[in-house]
Amino acid sequence: MSTPDVETTVTGHARLERNVTLMAAFSLVVVAIGGIVEIAPLFWIDNTIEKVEGMRPYTPLEQAGRDIYVREGCYVCHSQMIRPFRDEVERYGHYSLAAESMYDHPFQWGSKRTGPDLARVGGRYSDDWHVQHLTDPQSVVPESVMPKYGFLRENELETEDASARLTALLRVGVPYSEEDVKNAQADLKAQANPDADTGDLATRYPKAQQRDYDGDPARLTEMDALVAYLQMLGTLVDVNAAAAQEDLAKETGR
Repeated sequence: MSTPDVETTVTGHARLERNVTLMAAFSLVVVAIGGIVEIAPLFWIDNTIEKVEGMRPYTPLEQAGRDIYVREGCYVCHSQMIRPFRDEVERYGHYSLAAESMYDHPFQWGSKRTGPDLARVGGRYSDDWHVQHLTDPQSVVPESVMPKYGFLRENELETEDASARLTALLRVGVPYSEEDVKNAQADLKAQANPDADTGDLATRYPKAQQRDYDGDPARLTEMDALVAYLQMLGTLVDVNAAAAQEDLAKETGR
């Protein structure tokens, strides 16, 4: 026979499961406790993302390229999150750090991959390779199911709203300076022109690469912007040093 304690427990559970109002009340209490446990610690820390050396906001040209990347839905097939698994690290490079996406609005992290992860694609291929791949993917990767984006090379890049774009990002916390916003349009054009005077662009945006990206220096196209964005991905942060900083922070309890 069951002991009285077991019988009491079973009776209590039966009453709870059969009473919708009581079940809803207890569920609310459990969810509330779980939410408090998850949320409360956030009130005692300044930032949920550890900053790492080298991370900076995107240049106007890189940001324009990122907007095109989002517009064309590239994130649907290409995640920008390398997970800390051996097979992913060996194939794509060092696992992604949260700080590397701290200025992304919206961020592009995801685990769905029809194509390879692009978190560290910067510098792995030449500009010509990217242009050819975007124009006719199957000519580079025969088994690719990627659609053709050759029209990007024909589309002139809109530059009039460069300052407005940076202003919008500034309002949501991206640390652009007044000088960045003021010079946004000039910076955007200069970065894609190897003969242009970029002023202090390299000082305000360390590791910014200045050159013609699409093979047509006479025109500034959407292809220029997208390739500039792709060539920047994963190049700003010394990931090995950053990982060491993370490990040290864990060991010291910071």
